[in-house]
Amino acid sequence: MTDKENRKEGDNRIDISLDPRLYRVRLSRATGIEWGTDLSFSFVYVRNIEPASPASYSGMVSIGDQICELAKVSVNSSKEDVIPLIGTSFDKVMESFASLDRTVKDIDIVFFRGTKEELIDLCEGNKGRDAPTDDSIRITVIQNKGTKQEQVKIIQAKKGANVRQTLVDEGINVYQSVTRWTNCKGKQLCGTCIINNTEGTQNTNRKSMDEGSTLRENPDSYRLSCVTFAYGDVTVETFPPVNKSQWTR
Repeated sequence: MTDKENRKEGDNRIDISLDPRLYRVRLSRATGIEWGTDLSFSFVYVRNIEPASPASYSGMVSIGDQICELAKVSVNSSKEDVIPLIGTSFDKVMESFASLDRTVKDIDIVFFRGTKEELIDLCEGNKGRDAPTDDSIRITVIQNKGTKQEQVKIIQAKKGANVRQTLVDEGINVYQSVTRWTNCKGKQLCGTCIINNTEGTQNTNRKSMDEGSTLRENPDSYRLSCVTFAYGDVTVETFPPVNKSQWTR
């Protein structure tokens, strides 16, 4: 039986017959795969395969293959058991595995054998399917939150946009007091372009150790906008309140 024949009507799984570089493999939930990603922390791929693991024994999975879909294998599988993963963040992929119920023993994974750029090209050639087809994201900026001067501005930007540069280009100040004129111009030296990333944190790059150290006395959602890159829709607040002992203010 072909993959297309095996897919039920209304099934939202990827049709692997669309391209020979797509394939589906059934593995134990402990796949033996080490996952990797580039600096965008999205488009997760097989970084390494443990010897004598289910992925190794399958004879199908290769290093560099991009993960596209994860599906639970059960007697009463439904479309809710299918998780599209093309272009999603590394954290979302890890969460998808970690959230599997303990009763799930096996999973079906769809891989793409090719580069990230080739996968994007394939998705753009098949608009209307599960993959992202637009390189545009939305940055919602809340200025002066909680005051009479509160303003909300929505900015359309390219995926991977630097948050500080995007806001500055739109005439939005991310600096308080004199650092508006004396800042380091986005070189992560002054530590004063603090924003609060209230929504869409999973759509940004991870904090580096240096950034985390600079912001250590503030909430986890606080970021230095100069080293924050958005790969999906995010909401940020400018001038968030900082801890009194925060040396950067």
